[in-house]
Amino acid sequence: MKMKKLLSAVLALLMIMSLAACGGQPAGQPDGDASKAPDGNTGDVANDPKVTLVYAEVNPEDTIVGQTGAEFKRLVEELSGGSIEIDFRPAGVLGSENDVLDAIIGGDDSIDMSRISAFALTSYEAQKSVLLSLPFTFESRDHWWAFANSDLASEFLNEPQEIGLPLRGVFYGEEGFRHFFANKPVNSIEDLKGMKIRVSNDPIMNGMVESLGASPTVVSFGELYSALNTGVCDAAEQPIANYKSNAFPEVANNLILDGHTLGAIQVVITDTAWDKLTEAQQAVIMEAGKRVQKFNQELSQSAEDEVLQQLKDEGCNVVDVTDKGPWQEACSSAPAIKEAIDKQADLYQKILDMKP
Repeated sequence: MKMKKLLSAVLALLMIMSLAACGGQPAGQPDGDASKAPDGNTGDVANDPKVTLVYAEVNPEDTIVGQTGAEFKRLVEELSGGSIEIDFRPAGVLGSENDVLDAIIGGDDSIDMSRISAFALTSYEAQKSVLLSLPFTFESRDHWWAFANSDLASEFLNEPQEIGLPLRGVFYGEEGFRHFFANKPVNSIEDLKGMKIRVSNDPIMNGMVESLGASPTVVSFGELYSALNTGVCDAAEQPIANYKSNAFPEVANNLILDGHTLGAIQVVITDTAWDKLTEAQQAVIMEAGKRVQKFNQELSQSAEDEVLQQLKDEGCNVVDVTDKGPWQEACSSAPAIKEAIDKQADLYQKILDMKP
């Protein structure tokens, strides 16, 4: 057994040295360039003890994040030679994002990995993540990917470990910009005034909605369809692909493309699950993360464009926002947003300076 562990450790070291030799980053430092990854030879990792990791995803498999999770499963199982199986559970069968996070942070070991919003950990004292949730921070997808593929992104991914949460970041991605949709026409920022807009219980989201003259209404994601249908809330916000895949146009067929926040995502793994892996298997997880980050980058824009056209063809009332100035001005006045920027002004400026 000692010899087996020694061989696994040596293999992991060789994989990391191989990445460095060809100009790549060490495992866990995403550079977004799959061409710098190893050629897929798994070596002795295929003979490591078999491990199954349960991966939670709240959205259906046909969404951008669902396809990203499915590709991660494929890559991990291929690179590990089958010694790691990813039990991918999409469509919220394991609960809402917050339910899953509460469970795994509370010590529930029935879920090993989860795709979460990149700023979901702000509810658990993660301060850096707050900056990723601020409205109109990222002006374009290129701006986001300049950050996500940088050394600074690795610092953000490692924050859970720094603050003592029992999980670690594996990779970043995105699911497109988030937009408001409603059960009544919305043609401008003025039309949001007085609306009950669904939010998760997040200070930044609450502040943004209030700054637009609307009323933040906390509703769990799993109950959102019903809440829109019954008038518990009038509107909500999601990336375009999630809006369609969750059938929200059936009850809220009005979409305004304000793009207030980039739908940044990350995948995390629990410390308990991480410790079940050999060093070679850990290296596989991080390598698959690098490759699927690139996959997500290439998928997101084209997938979103296709879905938007489908929505228009199906009669969704889609309104473009040609001047986002009033939206930005309104959001910047929210006390919670101003406070978040002031607390980490230098770090926030580094993100802004990455704009291409």
